[in-house]
Amino acid sequence: MKQYLKYFLCWLLLLTTPSWSQAQDNNQSEFQNRAIRVGVMLPLHDINGDGKRMVEYYRGVLMACDSLKKLGIATDVFAWNLAENGSVKQILSDPNAAKLDLLIGPLYSKQVAELSKFVDRHNIMMVIPFSINAPEVYSNRHIFQVYQNTNELNDKTVRRFCDWFKDYHPIIVDCGDSTSTKGPFTSALRRSLEQRGISYNITNLKNSSDRAFLKSFDVTKKNIVVLNTSRSPELLATFGRLSAVATANPDIHIAMFGYTEWMMYATHQVENFYRYNVYLPTPFYTNMLSSATERLMQKYRWNFHQDMMPALPRFALTGFDHAYFFLRGLYKNGKAFDGAAGRFGYPPVQTPLKFERVGNGGLMNKAYMFVHYMPDHKIETVNY
Repeated sequence: MKQYLKYFLCWLLLLTTPSWSQAQDNNQSEFQNRAIRVGVMLPLHDINGDGKRMVEYYRGVLMACDSLKKLGIATDVFAWNLAENGSVKQILSDPNAAKLDLLIGPLYSKQVAELSKFVDRHNIMMVIPFSINAPEVYSNRHIFQVYQNTNELNDKTVRRFCDWFKDYHPIIVDCGDSTSTKGPFTSALRRSLEQRGISYNITNLKNSSDRAFLKSFDVTKKNIVVLNTSRSPELLATFGRLSAVATANPDIHIAMFGYTEWMMYATHQVENFYRYNVYLPTPFYTNMLSSATERLMQKYRWNFHQDMMPALPRFALTGFDHAYFFLRGLYKNGKAFDGAAGRFGYPPVQTPLKFERVGNGGLMNKAYMFVHYMPDHKIETVNY
């Protein structure tokens, strides 16, 4: 009898204890039955540029929450002004902080460590929207880091360059800019080209004669031009020299590989971008002609009685993309949401997000793209 009772109790326990998959379903449906508590800890003030940019970002978060409401996704938003020299400890003493499901912030790297401990202790998803110096992402599974550091981006861009332009003849243009920060990229690119056995030429923007500059091009192959600076004066001078090359060889194929900073020049140089097949590697792209962008810019104007700042990127659009992505992910998958590609079909307005876990730590956004200005006056984005 005792043995029978033992088996009966075990059977009853199995019936009344949810399975792993059921537990997952319950976790997924948690935010379908209550509001998601999202907190923003950023410098929300108008004292300096950081504050003004983050206020615009925060407004984008609010716009995303408003849009998600139409999908039945409810949110409770809490905001704290975490200035550069603000007290993280004081903000975290607010009882509402420990109840958050999602925390967006901080802006400054020096504040990450204390927030990292806090979200780990209270099981809160933490999104670092801008800081690239956050070693805590390698040890804290609750952290999502949106932007990568320069070395990681350079390595990734070099690999993609060599894959995408493997049939091109690269020409690296030394612009003589002593202030340039692009030396590490072009040096890494040259090493990778040499390792792959891809021949390339080097020419000088200021000191090479027209004949020597022209000689660096291959008239039998597609050419891809890379400058070792992102500055506008050198870019304009290069366009002038490329015009002379194209005039001397009307059938020559020329493309250029630039930098994210060149987006600032796109408005005034768009015809040259089209003419010379310019490719820009970037983690974001604002298509000012898309209906989604136009709607959000109009909505921003209606809600806040001013236009978005003409910044690169547009901070309100960044805040909208971040909040929409994570809140919708939480609603669908609960705390199991990992931001991986294909979790749901959200076409970003400006900032693609595709996260991968780093070791046993948190997750880093690996989304990146080439923005290609094509000679037929079209713009395509090549995601990778």
